[in-house]
Amino acid sequence: MTPERYRRLRAVLDKRQPDLTVLMENVHKPHNFSAILRTADAVGVFEAHAVNPTGGVPTFHDTSGGSEKWVYLRVHPNIEEAIAHLKERGFIVYAANLSDRALDYREVDYTRPSAVLLGAEKWGVSARAAELADADVIIPMMGMVQSLNVSVAAAVILFEAQRQRFEAGFYDRPRLDPETYRRTLFEWAYPREAEVYRRQGLPYPELDDGGGFA
Repeated sequence: MTPERYRRLRAVLDKRQPDLTVLMENVHKPHNFSAILRTADAVGVFEAHAVNPTGGVPTFHDTSGGSEKWVYLRVHPNIEEAIAHLKERGFIVYAANLSDRALDYREVDYTRPSAVLLGAEKWGVSARAAELADADVIIPMMGMVQSLNVSVAAAVILFEAQRQRFEAGFYDRPRLDPETYRRTLFEWAYPREAEVYRRQGLPYPELDDGGGFA
């Protein structure tokens, strides 16, 4: 671990947003799934969420650029449990869904704890997911097509969230709680060692200012 690498990890972690996330409902194409994770990393999402009918998630694709290493992914068994989990943590769930109640995605206040719900590539969010969501959002379309590719839609909405949070100063200081920050920093800096400590049920050691073991 070089000091430069350690500073880079800390700089990225300093901007992670614990109250901005995405929930992917049955997004089954690996390139779309990975592209959404890559965008999530780019805007500072700390943890993403997914529901997949097989109980797993698609294989990561080159499009992710390795972002799966930097964005934690929590997989839920069904959409009901996924949305309940988010709402228990105070998230407002915005479904990317064409409906009569849908808001322009730019009208939403993403400085509040926000989860962007994205559906399967062909069918969009399920009726049950739309029912459970707090609101629907749409990206206005001026052409012949009715909607964007799911990963492109995710990028458009998430970068609007980033814009709002940047203007509100959300990226100016670390927003993770100290224990989560310390744990994540060790796992990013020393992933193999972290796995050993977890298997043995041992706490992670402290790191010094240069990224070495204190």
